[in-house]
Amino acid sequence: HVQLVESGGGSVQPGGSLRLSCEASKSGLRWGWVGWFRQAPGKEREGVATIDVLGGGGMIYSDSARGRFTIFQDAAKNTVYLQMTSLRPQDTAMYYCVSDLTDECRHVLNPSCYRNWGQGTQVTVS
Repeated sequence: HVQLVESGGGSVQPGGSLRLSCEASKSGLRWGWVGWFRQAPGKEREGVATIDVLGGGGMIYSDSARGRFTIFQDAAKNTVYLQMTSLRPQDTAMYYCVSDLTDECRHVLNPSCYRNWGQGTQVTVS
C-alpha cells in the first residue's frame, strides 16, 4: 500500500499562491493517474487536477482550476505538485492527493475513481 503525504497548505490572501506537494512512500506514483481533489465544509469532494504519471504526463483540470493551477511531477522524488495561483476565497478547502485508479473509472476527476487517498492539507484563502 502506497502512502500519500500532502504538505504545503496554509492561509493566504486572495490573489496569492501556494504550492502543494504529494509525496508517495515508494515508487507508487509511477503506476498511473495521480490527482488532487478538494472538499469544502458542507460540500462534496470535487476533482481539481490529475496527471497521468505513467502515460506521459497528460493533465486534466477542472474548469475552476484551468488557467490558475498547474499539476506537475518530479519522478525522482516520487512527488506530484499542485501550483496554485490567483487564489480565491472559494478555493478554501481541504486538499487531498489521490492515486490508484479503479478499472471502472469513467472520468479521472470523479472521486470514486481512486482507491488511495492522503490525509489532506488545509488551504484557506481570506
